[in-house]
Amino acid sequence: MAGVLQLLASKAKPVEAAVKLISILPVPATALVLLVVICAVVPQLGLASGSVLRVAPIYVAFAVMAPIAGWLVARAFSLPVDQGRAVAFSTATRNSLVVLPLALAVPGAMPVIPAVIVTQTLVELMAELIYIRVMPRLCTRPVSRMG
Repeated sequence: MAGVLQLLASKAKPVEAAVKLISILPVPATALVLLVVICAVVPQLGLASGSVLRVAPIYVAFAVMAPIAGWLVARAFSLPVDQGRAVAFSTATRNSLVVLPLALAVPGAMPVIPAVIVTQTLVELMAELIYIRVMPRLCTRPVSRMG
């Protein structure tokens, strides 16, 4: 279907406009889902605060170390700057919310597992905001073979 729409969009302006409109819908839809999930789990964070406080430093450490590891891999493979940034950024991002429905199905999971998963997601989102600002400044030189 996507291929047909792309073909039609290249031939008809109204279809092109519709495709552009549809292409932005996943962003607000994802934001809405995240908001609903967070609103559902945040009240339980207090009940699981001990667990959340124990795992949060691990998530922060991962958020710091993962993009560095990604950038080192990009350097090792002599990737261009833009690809190096992509590797560094994607190394540090995960989508833990996809396991939330499974976590909710685990007997006795409430409130700890969902609270820990949402905490990880919140730390990751905050880190991504920092990555967007910092990575272009830090990852500016073309990479060369390490050796």
